[in-house]
Amino acid sequence: MKLVIVESPTKSEAISRFLGSDYKVMASQGHVRDLSTRGIGGLGVIVEDNFRPDWTIPVPKRKLINELSAEVKKADSVILATDPDREGEAISYHLAELLGLPINSTPRVTFEEITKDVVLNSINSPRTIDMDLVHAQIVRRMEDRIVGFRVSSLLQRRVGIKSAGRVQSAALRMIVDRQNEIEEYEKRKKEYWTVEIEVLVDGKPRKATLLSVDGVPIAKKIDEFNKNATNIGNKEAADAILARIPAKLSVKKIDVTKGNKSYPPMPFTTSTMQQAAFNKYGFSNVRTQAVAQTLFEGKNSEHIGLITYMRTDSTRISPHFFYAHSVPYITERFGANYVGTLRKGDGAQDAHEAIRPTGTHRTPEVVAQYVSQDEAKIYRLIYCRAIASTMAPKISDSTKVVLEGNGLEFLLSGTTTVFPGYTAIYGEFEEDDSSSLPEMHEGELLDVSSSKADQKFTKSNPPYNVASIVKAMEDKGIGRPSTYATTVETLVKRKYVTNNRGVLTPTEDGKACIDVLFEYFPRVIDLEYTAEMEAVLDKIAVGQLDFLQALTDFYTPFHKQWTEAKSAMTKRQPKKTGELCPICGKPLVERKSRSGVFFVGCSGYPECDYIRKEEKQTGEMCPECGAPLIEKANRKGEKFIGCSNFPNCHYTKNKDKKVYRKKETKPDEPPKPTDKPCPKCGIGHLVIRHHRDSLFFGCSRFPRCKFTEPIPEHKDE
Repeated sequence: MKLVIVESPTKSEAISRFLGSDYKVMASQGHVRDLSTRGIGGLGVIVEDNFRPDWTIPVPKRKLINELSAEVKKADSVILATDPDREGEAISYHLAELLGLPINSTPRVTFEEITKDVVLNSINSPRTIDMDLVHAQIVRRMEDRIVGFRVSSLLQRRVGIKSAGRVQSAALRMIVDRQNEIEEYEKRKKEYWTVEIEVLVDGKPRKATLLSVDGVPIAKKIDEFNKNATNIGNKEAADAILARIPAKLSVKKIDVTKGNKSYPPMPFTTSTMQQAAFNKYGFSNVRTQAVAQTLFEGKNSEHIGLITYMRTDSTRISPHFFYAHSVPYITERFGANYVGTLRKGDGAQDAHEAIRPTGTHRTPEVVAQYVSQDEAKIYRLIYCRAIASTMAPKISDSTKVVLEGNGLEFLLSGTTTVFPGYTAIYGEFEEDDSSSLPEMHEGELLDVSSSKADQKFTKSNPPYNVASIVKAMEDKGIGRPSTYATTVETLVKRKYVTNNRGVLTPTEDGKACIDVLFEYFPRVIDLEYTAEMEAVLDKIAVGQLDFLQALTDFYTPFHKQWTEAKSAMTKRQPKKTGELCPICGKPLVERKSRSGVFFVGCSGYPECDYIRKEEKQTGEMCPECGAPLIEKANRKGEKFIGCSNFPNCHYTKNKDKKVYRKKETKPDEPPKPTDKPCPKCGIGHLVIRHHRDSLFFGCSRFPRCKFTEPIPEHKDE
């Protein structure tokens, strides 16, 4: 019996069917070993011993390792078949060490797709564990642990911020920088107006935009405003132009461009798939990756992988898929003239193909019958994109018509599709701007059916969303396909950014985190430095750089910066509200509770524990004592209406105006103040209070201060 160990349990069943009864397939269920939290700073890395890692087996995986060990002893041979990337290579390495398998001779195979031909071919052509890939993954894990633990420990103790990560901090900086740019731009935005008309062409209204006024072009972009073009800066100027528009405009010029080619988009990488899924369906990156994982693993009624490996930064399509699958499919469905060329892909690692279907015969319509709705949507997106990338370009003719009248020129545009090309299959995912114009002649007069002017303001770049931040990270070389989705998810989970329908906005904690990192750890959030670190990992992965040298080059300057920050970093002072404490007179400040709730309290804490209660008055008066009624909430978060004179008055009622708790108060006089200071808190003063038939001294700050003292030989008269 031969034992095959894969990562995901989902793949086990499909692969077992392909291999037959001579094989037993088991799953590691992800990573089986990780850095411990032992040693100096809990790093799990013995820096002084050539960065020796201190590995530990997570408790949930110990039973699994014992089960795998038992099966290894029974097996004639063991084949490691974890995922085809750095993480998968590292998992195979850890499995080999834990199970006592020789690193240099244990068969290692990868499956780019879960189909019978690929699985059998891979099993019959194994290799050994690639230690360069393993070292690249271990270096990444060590660097992430060192940065995360060392920086986070300082942020937590000195600034009250939860944590920081190597890739997450760089991504957070991009989001914060964009938000700062938007806020700054808002202060200097410019007003401008657009003028648009409709003219009747063959009896149908067609829109035309203002092109020039008295020979001066109208600016199309903000950077043209102060150059040769002009903009309509206010309503008066716009109204003046509207008043000049004649009832008819003459065709001044016709410009026809034939044979414009629009080439198909390249097949999906991880990031472009996430971007397209968000733009088309509003899917989060995590949701898209989870669906793609299921499609890859073959978790369906056919028990076969529907797409190739979904963590890739390559746009390469294999010649086998192009000639054996794509060309015959395109020829049969659309015609030979729709077949394109096999374009050369690109990618940082290019270890895998682009994301594509495993076969063209499984069309989106067929697959939709036995997968979930989410899976059907993502599969259709991947299928159409991959096929489209191998098709001929779209060919179109464009027509531009310049209309003139009374010193004004307007532009009328039209586009005619001559040959649809790749849009025959991918058109549903792109905006169709085709709108042909009929044959026209210079000097022809067109009736103006309507005109309008719209006020607008110049805009900065929009805030990042879950798709655009991934594109920006990819463009700048930050992170890798396996980390894009989790990076954004981590920032949201740590409450450094908010995710409102996909739009990412930094929180105050997120901004504070970047401010502190910028001051004390600028390299951690330096985008070029972070990209260089990714490039270093790529060099290690292909054997161009020694991993110990890379760790030394990283750790030496980082440790120096961390040591300096440790002595220089001061505790962050809370933000002042501009008000004074009503108890002690010190400034009030904004604070945050352990649960993350903001409140206003005294800066003199713990000497003064005043907290301002955010109370909303109902507009009613208490029927018991005449004080205003306010909205309150109990410890369970249930809201009710109560007296603002609590604890002197205990009147309460629910939101339906029904009294549900009421404590009778004595008709005695209110507490009598004295000139004695409270000996416990030193802030309040003593007052004389009643209890049954006796009197006692109590602090005026009750219930914040609960000091009491009996008054001997005194009876309530």
